[in-house]
Amino acid sequence: MTTRYLMSIYAPLVFGALLMTGLATAGEMDKEKALLNDTYLTSKTKIALFADSRVKGTQINVETKKGVVMLRGKVNSGEARSAAAEIAKGIDGVKSVKNELQVVAPSKRDAVEDKDEAITERVKKQIARDSHLKKANIDVQTNAGVVSLTGEVPNIKASAQASWIAWKVAGVKSVKNDLTVKEKG
Repeated sequence: MTTRYLMSIYAPLVFGALLMTGLATAGEMDKEKALLNDTYLTSKTKIALFADSRVKGTQINVETKKGVVMLRGKVNSGEARSAAAEIAKGIDGVKSVKNELQVVAPSKRDAVEDKDEAITERVKKQIARDSHLKKANIDVQTNAGVVSLTGEVPNIKASAQASWIAWKVAGVKSVKNDLTVKEKG
């Protein structure tokens, strides 16, 4: 076999493999860019919340996914809740804001937080017991009895199962399912 013949057979295969590798790398770079952007938006939002006297930044948990900022925690008043959302919406690059802040009077805060921590632990234990959800990456948070599920699950059935498990736990008022289904591929 001549070198020219071998080149004509293998060159397209090698070129295709390199091209596919480049596309996979570009996709990974897009994901890394999005993650960095979300991290930047989370940090920028936290700084803005700490700097504003209308809210107590320590009371607010900030998460960002694909440019959507989620605010969770307990604040002292409705004005602080509204101000926090306004501050987050004012950050350049924020696509939208999900305001899940709960208004809880400071005098009742300790009792509500203790109860929420207990609910969160019970939900986590129940999810860990389910054989279909052991490999899922589920984060659980509770605000005034409202359980929020975030993370990634392998399929829609696992997402529904996680919601059902959380809903059955004592003390849960409602379940907010923000789980994403893992993309195949």
